[in-house]
Amino acid sequence: MAKNPLFLGPNIITIARILAIIPIVWLVMSGEGTLRAIALALYVIAAASDWLDGYLARAWNQYSPLGRMLDPIADKLLVGILIAVLAWDGSLSTLDMVPACAILFREFFISGLREFLGASKVVLKVSGLAKWKTTVQLVALAVVLLERLMPGLGLVSDILLWLAGLLTLWTGWQYLRASWPHLVQEQA
Repeated sequence: MAKNPLFLGPNIITIARILAIIPIVWLVMSGEGTLRAIALALYVIAAASDWLDGYLARAWNQYSPLGRMLDPIADKLLVGILIAVLAWDGSLSTLDMVPACAILFREFFISGLREFLGASKVVLKVSGLAKWKTTVQLVALAVVLLERLMPGLGLVSDILLWLAGLLTLWTGWQYLRASWPHLVQEQA
């Protein structure tokens, strides 16, 4: 009898990453420094779990359609919801909203593009640069969280956030370019 994919170790980690968003948001929104530090610690653990679940899936040969679907969603939820909360609490300046909005735009757009192409059985494989993009996004947001606890990090957080925004737009462009022939072909 096949194992229930819900109970595979990598999928449990991915689901835990999604569930961790709730306390992270609550702790950040509290506005209190100690609780923000706890939010940062939870966030770092959640972000690191993105690597861990993939490593364990490969090491234990525990792949499942559920895991392939949930893993990128978990990343996008963690990044997107944290951007919204950091914008809400004023951690992101007006200028920071440019790369933040670029990140959100690309993540929604490429998810929609993948869904649309999936109906045609076209798969956009995740590129190596897109994996780095996710890592830079996660690190940038950690530094933005940390900035309230260590105010001297403003320039570092700005540079990382803009780098994440540029990588995000570039990988979005790569996916759009790769999918373009499938978007403009004539239907038979």
